[in-house]
Amino acid sequence: MKILGIDIGGSALKGAPVDTDTGKMLAERFRIPTPERLTPARMGAAIADIAAHFKWKGPIGVGFPGVIERGRMLTSANLHPAFVGCAGQALFAKATGCPVALINDAAAAGLAEMKFGAGRNFQGTALLLTLGTGVGSVLFHRGQIFPCELGHLPFKGRDAEKHVAASVRKAKGLSYAEWAGRLDQYLHLLERVLWPEMIILGGGVSAKHAKFFQYLHTRAELKAARLLNGAGIVGAALHAAEPAALRAAK
Repeated sequence: MKILGIDIGGSALKGAPVDTDTGKMLAERFRIPTPERLTPARMGAAIADIAAHFKWKGPIGVGFPGVIERGRMLTSANLHPAFVGCAGQALFAKATGCPVALINDAAAAGLAEMKFGAGRNFQGTALLLTLGTGVGSVLFHRGQIFPCELGHLPFKGRDAEKHVAASVRKAKGLSYAEWAGRLDQYLHLLERVLWPEMIILGGGVSAKHAKFFQYLHTRAELKAARLLNGAGIVGAALHAAEPAALRAAK
């Protein structure tokens, strides 16, 4: 099945058609930078631009960095506040003229990594974190998915992502060793609560994992996302390929 996957991030939208049987992107991904926070209407227009770029007329999967419930966004920590309460699935479907299935962005990345990437064939408890503008999170247990918001877990008096997101390392000019020291403490906290057998670190920084994995000392097996920053695109398409997601999108 061929589906257009779109990943909404804190600094850009990225999309590409995906073969959901193989997890391969069928064209070079198209990226739209978002240096300022887009309103829901402008975000819908940007998603329509991605669809138009690929001359797309079929189903679309969209990953959004926030809590999703029945096609509606309930949180928007790193995007425009007007997304809170927004019926995003309906908005994006109207903007593109296509059926749209909406999913949390970390959950999308997790779907891709568990089917085609670092977690393939793993049936234990796996935790995936996406490290970017913020911190996305999703837990898998014996193939069952549980989206969560561990980036907003209180940590050293603030939301954890304010200390350990990849954007924080850049903003504060931290070395990889300094940043990884913070990340290591955060991972130890999550291990005490969740006891994952595997931890997968994704997001754009996963391509540079050789620079900081040596500073992380987890009990769980630690892996870098294999699909790197493309996991969200692939996973959004996988979600839209599920019959239940497509029924809900109509």
